[in-house]
Amino acid sequence: MPRHWGRYWLVAAALGLGSCGPWQRVGSEPPPPDASTYVPRLFDLTVVYRDMGLLIAEKPLPFVASVRFLAGPSPDVTMALVGLSLTNRALSFRRAGSVFEAPYRVEIAFRRDGRIIERHAEDQVVRVERFPETQRADESVVYQQFVPVPPGDLEVTISVRDQNGTNYGQVEGQVVVPGFAQSGLSSLVPAYRAAKRSATTELPDLVVNPRATVPYGTDSLQFFLEVYGSAPEAVVTVRAFVRAPALTEVWQDSVTVGQGGPLASLLLAVRPELLPMGELVFEATVSGGRDTATTAILVAFSEQWAVANFDETLSLLRYFGKDEVIAQLRDATPAERPALWRAFWRATDPNPSTPDHEALEIYFARVQEANERFRESAESGWLTDRGEVLITLGPPDEIFDSSSDLQDRGVRLIRWVFTSDRVTLDFVDDTGFGQFLLTQRSRADYMIALNRLRRGT
Repeated sequence: MPRHWGRYWLVAAALGLGSCGPWQRVGSEPPPPDASTYVPRLFDLTVVYRDMGLLIAEKPLPFVASVRFLAGPSPDVTMALVGLSLTNRALSFRRAGSVFEAPYRVEIAFRRDGRIIERHAEDQVVRVERFPETQRADESVVYQQFVPVPPGDLEVTISVRDQNGTNYGQVEGQVVVPGFAQSGLSSLVPAYRAAKRSATTELPDLVVNPRATVPYGTDSLQFFLEVYGSAPEAVVTVRAFVRAPALTEVWQDSVTVGQGGPLASLLLAVRPELLPMGELVFEATVSGGRDTATTAILVAFSEQWAVANFDETLSLLRYFGKDEVIAQLRDATPAERPALWRAFWRATDPNPSTPDHEALEIYFARVQEANERFRESAESGWLTDRGEVLITLGPPDEIFDSSSDLQDRGVRLIRWVFTSDRVTLDFVDDTGFGQFLLTQRSRADYMIALNRLRRGT
């Protein structure tokens, strides 16, 4: 990981860091989720990130950015830590000898009343050894930059240009730059790794987590925090809150500052399994002081799937099975949910030796496919009968579609055949408005096949 020391410091890293009747659908019946909100959140993480207060650049070159603040070498200088997160797939790679390269240019500008206060521009290159790595859709590139800025209200503009092509992304935002004098707290900085610094004239050795996201099942969620002008016996208390349906504390811990003096650096680690899924607010306070440092954090299923709160999670799991456990999770208090979710995760994880939950990855990949393929009138695709079957049984082996052929007594029919399960399911549109429902016989056959699948027979 290259380091360039001087007035600025950057990291550009490839990190290794899814006849019809009123039949009840599979699973318990919670209040219908707002599919126009829940499902886009699951498949478009930018919706969640924007709610968290992060800076989002849209296509054709999307990226997520954050701006955090640490004390600078003097009270009139604050170090703005600008972090960018993007995917390999957002860049254009070309072969260069034995590797593939994607050069890109980052420009950062801070303005006050339209006048540039500080600007930085830099060219970087991402190199990977194999072509499949160029198509990675997870967070695979992290860029960060320390920029000295004066305290006060500023506008920030961040842009990224693909130098192998024409793609370009830009985002603008307003920031309030704090001033650090005799005492106070830095930003609560989500970090992949960090080390203490001994003086504000130095730059800390840290790698920021721009998306403030941690997949459930990974080792730890880490924060970097600096305390200025504290006593050695001062205590920093960190609390985690869920936002919905009301701001509720779900976790807290405390640590003694230890060294005290003008500058004390802390690296705080939290195991994600102690937290509920979704968006959380972390708050750090120090005894004897009035300053508070806060940040939003997302505990996600994985680097691909995320929802903003626990109730969304439970609604989206309506076809997953384990209805009694999910009902118990729904009735639990916010403080009880982390332990219950941890037990659910472990009980349903087919391969506990990996940090991923492969069954949930497959499940949500099917939810996404169903939502894209089977939208009917005002019904989201994953909530239709075909969506339900695809999610629970998987794709059919054969499809017969006569929905556009009305010669057979005007019946619009789609037939799915599951060869290995010896099941044939008919979806019929009786109304002519494109709503294909399982026939009564097919619904019964489907339930038999599903129960057999869940019993493992």
